[in-house]
Amino acid sequence: MPKPRKIALETPTSRAKLTPRKASYFVRVAPHIALGYRRNASGFGTWSVRFADGSPSGWLKKFGTADDLEPANNTSVFNYDQALKQARTLARGEADVDAGNAGGFAPITVDGALSRYEADLKARGGSIYNARMPRRHLTAALLAKPVALLSANELKTWRDSLIGGELADSSINRMLKCLRPAMKLAARHDPRITNAEAWTTGLESLPDAVNDRNVILADRVVSAFVRASYARAGALGLYVDTLAVTGARPSQAARLLVADLIADAKAPRLRMPKSGKGGSKNRVARKAERFSVPVTSALALKLKAAAKGRAPDAPLLLQADGTPWGERPSDNYREDVREVVTAIGEDPDTVSLYALRHSSIVRALLLNVPVRIVAASHDTSVAAIEKHYSKFILEHSDDISRRALLHHEDADNVVAMAS
Repeated sequence: MPKPRKIALETPTSRAKLTPRKASYFVRVAPHIALGYRRNASGFGTWSVRFADGSPSGWLKKFGTADDLEPANNTSVFNYDQALKQARTLARGEADVDAGNAGGFAPITVDGALSRYEADLKARGGSIYNARMPRRHLTAALLAKPVALLSANELKTWRDSLIGGELADSSINRMLKCLRPAMKLAARHDPRITNAEAWTTGLESLPDAVNDRNVILADRVVSAFVRASYARAGALGLYVDTLAVTGARPSQAARLLVADLIADAKAPRLRMPKSGKGGSKNRVARKAERFSVPVTSALALKLKAAAKGRAPDAPLLLQADGTPWGERPSDNYREDVREVVTAIGEDPDTVSLYALRHSSIVRALLLNVPVRIVAASHDTSVAAIEKHYSKFILEHSDDISRRALLHHEDADNVVAMAS
């Protein structure tokens, strides 16, 4: 198709003759679409695209720098022809389609993609923390950039800038794992976003950054953990006691209801809510499912006493002020648990409530409980157990394997029997 002409904008030399001003100089690209050039006093001009059909859905978006003082790279610095193509791409997704296909909604930015992802997580019963956490580490420029204009190079540059900072490599990977689905969701809702390789490549996980942080506590330390929690607050102690006995995730125990306690005299147990892990589909339904977990008689009696007089659908475990632990219980127990961990002589930067879960899993493995049963009772998979606790499996299997060793006498020590 013919290139829209505007001599004053087509070369750095011609643009240098324009008067610097706040308002942009525009050239019409297609019906309702215009490419804008703003001449700045610094000499660095900027390109923008405007969609204007007279309706409230019209918008204006800056997308890059002009090649006035540095060569074009078609990523952040654009010449006139490249800017024309970017303007069409932002407005309707394709540079050379029929002019009647122009869209009327502003391109979604990274900030907008994270907001949409948060709403999606909320609707599916997921953790909105996964959408909020990346915001704390993204630059203002990246948050404001349209997803359709992201490049693999700039995302990789940002990712690499985090290495060696406040985040461990494993934490960077967890954040990238949250950011990629936000970009993917944005692309599913906007056909103009066709640069999936940008975040697939630019947000690739760092290699050799696996850090399971599986802190294993000896049984005596677990017991001290529970006693110190009760000493700090009865409600905290009951919550920690439940985690120590069941090995459940803190978020699962927080969703226990009074009806989930089966205080049977011979076989007390809890109907533990599932975590909802294992994919994005049917998360709400999975979290509503229950599985049976045995508990000690002592814990069952404490839970029964605490739940007395409350409705079956009321939360079983409450904070000291009578409120539930919430969807992100760590926000409510973090400081108390740090104090408890310090009180028992452990490092609060290393030991968290999750140490009780890891310790429970390893305790079962060391007592020769079949891996399949350990996985089921801790709401995880055999593959996850083998991946994250394999060294403990080997440790406890050593004695079993040793029983099968063939012991034979050394040939040099054999004495011939008398005939």
